[in-house]
Amino acid sequence: MKKAIILDLDNTIYPVNSIADELFMRFFEMLESDSEGVDFKILKQAKDAITRMPFQTVADKYNFSQELKNKGIELLKNLTYDLPIQPFGDYHLIKAIPIKKFLVTSGFTNLQRSKIKMLGIEGDFEDIHIVDPQVSDLTKKDVFVGILKKQHYNPEDLLIIGDDPESEIKAATELGIDTFLFDPMNKYTEAVSDYKSEKLKDVISYI
Repeated sequence: MKKAIILDLDNTIYPVNSIADELFMRFFEMLESDSEGVDFKILKQAKDAITRMPFQTVADKYNFSQELKNKGIELLKNLTYDLPIQPFGDYHLIKAIPIKKFLVTSGFTNLQRSKIKMLGIEGDFEDIHIVDPQVSDLTKKDVFVGILKKQHYNPEDLLIIGDDPESEIKAATELGIDTFLFDPMNKYTEAVSDYKSEKLKDVISYI
């Protein structure tokens, strides 16, 4: 049996698209008004990507100008969300597992903290780590290593649960930690992960 599980937040505990319009409205307006010369298809892809990965990653991936990147950071770094958020329907089953849980999420600190608060999940975790590129150069992989050392775990003691094959899943794999890819839309058919399911509750089978 595993000694602990580590969960991602966005699109793992709750669906970002359920709050995206309200949350990113000003950002989308800014992106559309300041993106002259940017291909519409690229713009649409970037707007979708911001619901799945940190803004800095999106800006680099879609070659935003430094000016547009800076404007986005200024707008988003103090953004918070203050409306109720509903987790995925089977999250309560994960919450009920009698095992230590850690939350590791990437994004702007104020925004991630506000979402955690509105989800009401602070008490579900032994510790919460926010990986904020504006604050430090730490990565999720660095945080995983820190948890291993602080808790005196071996890699086989942990299971990492997330939705992004190129983020927490990749980082955990590189450390020899078992991974569970939560893929409700079955988008990542070729992704490398120890376990994969369209249902979050299936995590229970691998603990």
